[in-house]
Amino acid sequence: MTKQLNSSEVKLSAQTWMSSLPQIYKNQPQTEIIRRGLEAKSKLGDDVIILAHHYQCDETYSFSDLSGDSLYLARQAAKTSAKFIIFCGVHFMAESSDILTNDDQITILPEFTAGCEMADMAKTGEVEKCLDYLTDVCGIDSFIPITYINSTASLKALCGRHNGTVCTSSNSHKILKWAADKGKRVLFVPDQHLGRNTANALGIPKHKIKVWDRNSENGDLSREEILDSQIILWNGCCPVHCHFKIEEIRKLRESHPDIKVIVHPECPEEILAESDYSGSTDGIIKTIKDSTSFNHWAIGTESNLVRRLAKNLSQSHGKRIEFINEKTCVCDSMNITRPEHVTWILENLLEGNILNKITVANDIKQDAKIALNRMLDLS
Repeated sequence: MTKQLNSSEVKLSAQTWMSSLPQIYKNQPQTEIIRRGLEAKSKLGDDVIILAHHYQCDETYSFSDLSGDSLYLARQAAKTSAKFIIFCGVHFMAESSDILTNDDQITILPEFTAGCEMADMAKTGEVEKCLDYLTDVCGIDSFIPITYINSTASLKALCGRHNGTVCTSSNSHKILKWAADKGKRVLFVPDQHLGRNTANALGIPKHKIKVWDRNSENGDLSREEILDSQIILWNGCCPVHCHFKIEEIRKLRESHPDIKVIVHPECPEEILAESDYSGSTDGIIKTIKDSTSFNHWAIGTESNLVRRLAKNLSQSHGKRIEFINEKTCVCDSMNITRPEHVTWILENLLEGNILNKITVANDIKQDAKIALNRMLDLS
């Protein structure tokens, strides 16, 4: 079930117009909806650019001018000169677009309730309370806060205020190494699995990796454990990437001895240990495309991407793609955005109506932009 947005976290300006899809768009055949949307998009010309995350369904994905993972789309949002950026993704992505673009550009989220369960696991006030406690234990400026891009603008702003930054699954290794080279401890939020897998890859000793339990007093960590830490992981996660099982991978290997397994680093460490490779969504695509030795792959990430790769890479690169688990690994938050939402937005723009504009409050935007730009510079 798709999570609704936490309005206390979003802190949008009064200019934002949240509106729900009219029934008339729900009653049209999808082929007609897509035809109308593409026609409206053509009429709007260069005023509009549509960005789509890899996890969007094929029908929504078909509208995109540019598609990619979170890092790529953040870069493209920062570069585009289009007046309207229609972001087919979830709320934190559209927030990042509004932060990185100019004041005369407008970011639109076609389905306003497209949230993120992982982002909901890290409320800014709770993270700030955690950081204050860690600082009391270890000293001022002892911790660098790093937030995964799957987080609210206000949490990114918190990191910006405390000399921290943002990371994605594409650049988490560079970002965490940057923090380690400064000789600081790291508070990594909200995805404990990406944080742990990155720390493991950097060779951080396991006994130096601690987990902060967001539901317990003082994170259920003693002062001694905190003082002995190098990285503290907030215990959030991506529910989609936690569905994969070791038994599923082993069963695939029994059926297909030649298969190679690649998974997303949001998966738990035991799933990465059972796999041959791991990588961001763009990293997964590149690894399989560039491989000359292996043509049979099993992929552990969101099902829409795997299904699209199975179709496209079999045709263009002769690759055979298997699902580790197709049924349970669909991101409901991504799938809530449908072609009718995009067409509705585009047709209203033709009439001069701007719906579902994402506007991050200026005080949050300034600090969040520091964190995001630091990430882009480090990347």
